[in-house]
Amino acid sequence: MMERKILELEIEPRFCELDGLGHVNNAVPLEWCEQARIPLFRIFTPDLDLAKWRLIIVKNNIDYLKQINFGKSVKLQTSLSKLGNSSLTIVHEIFQDEVKVCHCQCIMIHFDYKTNKSKPIPSYERGELEVYYHSSE
Repeated sequence: MMERKILELEIEPRFCELDGLGHVNNAVPLEWCEQARIPLFRIFTPDLDLAKWRLIIVKNNIDYLKQINFGKSVKLQTSLSKLGNSSLTIVHEIFQDEVKVCHCQCIMIHFDYKTNKSKPIPSYERGELEVYYHSSE
């Protein structure tokens, strides 16, 4: 049986990420999630060269469960909840003080920018991604 992995990233909220209400602005967790996806990006484009880029975002969802405060680190856990023919659904759970503060979901498509069409995820990349797939069943 294949060992399943979860990507983890710890971030210190920056003062400039606060809004007028004193908590982290609602746009910031999506930026953190993008940072947490870099290891997945490297599966498709190891050197992160944008001229070779093969992914495109088609959907982002975020549920704000609690306020995120300045002065305390946040931990992001990233895994896959779906691995389709050409798509992958990435799940990010964000915690502060061991409490889940956000649940984020991003759907990305393996994409050919020359033809402007999706294309199947190659078997090598699929194999690399499968260790991050966690079925909800």
